[in-house]
Amino acid sequence: MQMIDRAGLKVAKCLADFIEQEALAGLPVTKGAFWEGLAGLVARFGEPNRQLLATREHLQTQIDAWHRANGPVSADPAAYELFLRDIGYLVDEPANFSIDPGEMDPEITTICGPQLVVPVSNARYALNAANARWGSLYDALYGTDAINQAGELAPGTRYNADRGKAVFDRAAAFLDEAFPLAGASHRDVVSYSVDASGGRAALKIKIGNGPVELAEPGAFVGYRLAGGGQIIVLRHHDLHAELHIDRDHRVGRDHRAGLADLVLESAISTIQDCEDSVAAVDGPDKVLVYRNWLGLMTGALETRFEKGGKTISRKLAGDRAYTAPKGGPLTLKGRALLLVRNVGHLMTTDAVLDAGGAPIGEGILDGAVTALCALHDRTGARNSTVGAIYVVKPKMHGPDEVQFTCDLFGAIEEVLGLARHTIKIGIMDEERRTSANLKACIFAARHRVFFVNTGFLDRTGDEIHTSIGAGPVLPKDEIKSAPWISAYEDRNVLIGLLCGLSGKAQIGKGMWARPDDMDAMLAAKGAHPDAGANCAWVPSPTAATLHAMHYHETDVFSAQRRRHNEASPPLEALFSMPVLDGDRLDEGQINRELDNNAQGILGYVVRWIDFGVGCSKVPDINDVGLMEDRATLRISSQHIANWLAHGVVTEEQVRACFERMAGVVDTQNRNDPAYKPMAENFETSIAFQAALRLALEGAAQPSGYTEPILHAMRQQAKAAQAVG
Repeated sequence: MQMIDRAGLKVAKCLADFIEQEALAGLPVTKGAFWEGLAGLVARFGEPNRQLLATREHLQTQIDAWHRANGPVSADPAAYELFLRDIGYLVDEPANFSIDPGEMDPEITTICGPQLVVPVSNARYALNAANARWGSLYDALYGTDAINQAGELAPGTRYNADRGKAVFDRAAAFLDEAFPLAGASHRDVVSYSVDASGGRAALKIKIGNGPVELAEPGAFVGYRLAGGGQIIVLRHHDLHAELHIDRDHRVGRDHRAGLADLVLESAISTIQDCEDSVAAVDGPDKVLVYRNWLGLMTGALETRFEKGGKTISRKLAGDRAYTAPKGGPLTLKGRALLLVRNVGHLMTTDAVLDAGGAPIGEGILDGAVTALCALHDRTGARNSTVGAIYVVKPKMHGPDEVQFTCDLFGAIEEVLGLARHTIKIGIMDEERRTSANLKACIFAARHRVFFVNTGFLDRTGDEIHTSIGAGPVLPKDEIKSAPWISAYEDRNVLIGLLCGLSGKAQIGKGMWARPDDMDAMLAAKGAHPDAGANCAWVPSPTAATLHAMHYHETDVFSAQRRRHNEASPPLEALFSMPVLDGDRLDEGQINRELDNNAQGILGYVVRWIDFGVGCSKVPDINDVGLMEDRATLRISSQHIANWLAHGVVTEEQVRACFERMAGVVDTQNRNDPAYKPMAENFETSIAFQAALRLALEGAAQPSGYTEPILHAMRQQAKAAQAVG
C-alpha cells in the first residue's frame, strides 16, 4: 500500500482519499480536524488498548495454573469462584440501577422483531438486509420447507396450486392468531375491502353468511390503492402487516378473497458488519467496508448484478405511504434500522501506522470512520430519527474493556462535534468474563447501551479456551445441551431486565445457523421472544419474515414482566461446563468429531483465504448448508486444540484428518471454476496451511481467536495472487 503523511500518522493513500474525497464531503468536519483527531485518539487509546490485552493474557495464565493444580471447576466450584475474585477476573457487582441511555429509536426501545447480521463489504447483501424491513410471507412459506416439500406439495419448476393452497391455509392461521376475527376464521373470508365513502374509512370483511369484523377493530390502521386492488394495513404488537387484495393477480385469483400477498414487517433492525462476517485485512479492504457503510448512511448505495439473464439494480427502499382511517397520511419506514458492528480490541491494522510506525488498533479506526460516515444520516434522517449512532462492539472481556469503549466513543464525539452519548453501544455478551460480570459491564455503559446480545458460538469458543486446562471438552452437540448454556442465556435476559433495559434497550439472542431449515427454525426460535428477548438473529430476509410470526405469537414485554423477578442463575451454574470422564468416547466417536470439525474449518477457511469471503453458506460433512463465520470457526478450532492438549487426539491424527477432509471439501467445490484444490499440494496451499494452523496452534492464540492467523494468511494469499 502506498502510504502518505496525515497529522503524524502514515495512512494508506486509498483510505486517505476515501476519507477526504467521500466521507468528509458536505460535512462540517474539516480534513485537518479529522486527521488531528484520529492522531489524538491513537495517542490516547493505543497504549491502554494494549494494556487491556495484556491483562487478558495475564488472567489466562493464572487460570491455566489453577487448573493444573486443582483440576476442573467441578472439583471445588466455591474455591474456583474465590480464586477468580482474588485475581480480579470477577469484580464486585454494582448496586441495583436502571440504565439511562437517552433517546433512541422505537426499533430499539418498543418494537420487537427479527434482527439480521450481514457483511457490509457485500453491497448486494447489505442492501437486501436493509430492505428486509418488509417481506412476503407467501414467498417465505412457498419457497422454503416451512411448507412440506414432498409429494403433491413439492414446489416444482412451475407454480404448484396445491402448494399455493397450503400457503393460503398457513397464512390464514397466522392471521387468525395475530388479527383474529370476531367469531370467524380468515379461512372463510370471501372479501376484504376498504370503504372510504364516509368521513372515516372502514374495513369491510365478508364471510359466506355475511359481514364480520376484526376482534380488535383498532388493528386496522391504513390503506392504499394499488393497481386494480387495495393494500390494507393492520397492526399488532407494534408490527405491521399488509394484505394485498387483487383478484386479477396470478396468485390473488386463486384465493377466495383475492388475497394476492401477505407482507409482514420483518427485519426491524440490521447489523451491518465490519467484523466476523467480513475479510478485511488491509487498506483497500477497509475502504470497501467503509464505502458501503457510507452509501447506506447517505442513501446513495446502489449495486447492479445479473440474475436470470437480466441486469437487476438494487438500492435502498423508500418509506411506505398510506392513508389512515381518519383520512390523514400514514408513513411507515421502508428499511430496517441500521446498526454497525466494529471490530474488537484485539486486532491492529496497517492501513494506518502510528508515530512510531506500528499498526494502530483497528477498533479505534473503525470507531472514528464509521461514526464519521454516520454523520451523513444525521443530515437526512434516513436511518435514525433521533440522530443516534448505533455501534455494536464485540469480544469485550469484562467491565474495564466496556468502559474503555465508552471512553473511546466519548472522545470520537469530541472529534466530530457530536453531543455526549450520541454514539450508543451494543454489548455482545459473548466472552466469559463479560458474562460473569454482566451487571458491571452494563453499568459501565449505562448512558450508552442499546442492547445486550448473546452469541453462543463465540461464547463457547471462549469457554473452551479459558478452561483449556480443566480437561477434555465434550463433543460439540453435547456442549450445546449442557446446563451452563441455559445459565448463560437466562442470566443475559434476567440481568438485562434487572438493569432496566425493558422499554429502553434490546435484549437479544443469537443466530439460527441453518438457512435451509426453516421448518425447524419456526419450531425452535419462538423460544426467544418467550424468554423475554426483544430480537434474535436470523440468516436471511426470508428467515426474518418467518421469524416475525413469533413476535405476533408472543408479547415480549409481557414475557419480560413475567420474568423480571426471577433470580439469575448463580456463577456456579455459569462455570459448570463439564469435561469428559475417562475413556467415555470410543475411537469411532473421536474420529467422527474430528472429521466434522476439520471439514467445517477447511470449508470455511478456503473461501476466507482464497476469495476473501468472510461469511457464507458452507456445506458440512453431510452436505447440509450452514452459515459460517469466524465465530463458528473459533469453536471448531478450539475444540480440536483442547483435545490435542489433553491427548484425546494426536498431532499426527489431526494432520491426517485435515488432509483427508481437504479432499472432501475439494469435491464439494468441484463445480466452482475459480476454486483451487487444497489436496493437490498441501504444502503450497495457503488455505490448507491456515486451517491446519488454527487447530495445531489454537491453544496459543489470544483468547482462542482466529483473526491473527487468518489475517496473516489472507495477506499472504493476496500477495501471491497479485504476483500471479
